[in-house]
Amino acid sequence: MPQKPRRQIAFVSLLGITQLHLRNPYIIAWWSAAFPGFGHLLLSKYFRGFMLIGWEMLINSQMHLNEAIVYTFTGQFEKANEVLNIRWMSLYAPVYLFSIYDSYRTAVDMNHHYLLARRENAPIEPFKMSGMEINYLDKRSPWLAVVWSLLMPGMGQLYTQRIINAFFVLGNWILVSYWSHLLEGIHFLLYWDLSRASSVLHMHWILFLPSIYGFAVYDAYVNTVEYNKLFDHEQAVMLKSSYQPSQFSFPKSPLRK
Repeated sequence: MPQKPRRQIAFVSLLGITQLHLRNPYIIAWWSAAFPGFGHLLLSKYFRGFMLIGWEMLINSQMHLNEAIVYTFTGQFEKANEVLNIRWMSLYAPVYLFSIYDSYRTAVDMNHHYLLARRENAPIEPFKMSGMEINYLDKRSPWLAVVWSLLMPGMGQLYTQRIINAFFVLGNWILVSYWSHLLEGIHFLLYWDLSRASSVLHMHWILFLPSIYGFAVYDAYVNTVEYNKLFDHEQAVMLKSSYQPSQFSFPKSPLRK
């Protein structure tokens, strides 16, 4: 009786595809340093990622960290010291460091599990359907996912059927863009009214946008590439199990003795 595989290499659901694949732990840690929680989202650890992202936005807003960063970059060090709320400062560093450490450690562990799962050749169910949604493995263009993410963060995730990430990234982008008055600033900038454009922008929320934008593009591209690899792997496993008898002996190459 064949032994049941201990690990899944991928799980296809109506909300997306969760899979194990090799990741660079340093890149995962870097994304956690850029914005706590993003490294965990790249690892598909959604609950932990959402909690850390909510923590970052709450504590950062209460301690006015982004405003202090803006004043520091413009050489206004006294204003940077004045705006910081020391009641919240001591809460920031421990969780920030934990986010980096935990994402790095988890990425290393998941790489080990991926290598073991590949050896076990666990079957993958490539098609899911219900009355509300259909999801399946197929090949898609990584660069098209990048283009959609550049046009609107979250659309690249929708293109690759990552519903949870798409909902979160898109919703986060809309809220932060609204609170930062980004579109108003762009509107006045197009009219070359630079003073009015700079006056309407809320710099505290503006500083969140580059991280969200960059993460949306990177996440869409990487996961599309990995989904294409998963599609090839699932096809190879299916063909070997269904069309190649275990007793089949490969012909020896005439070049080999």
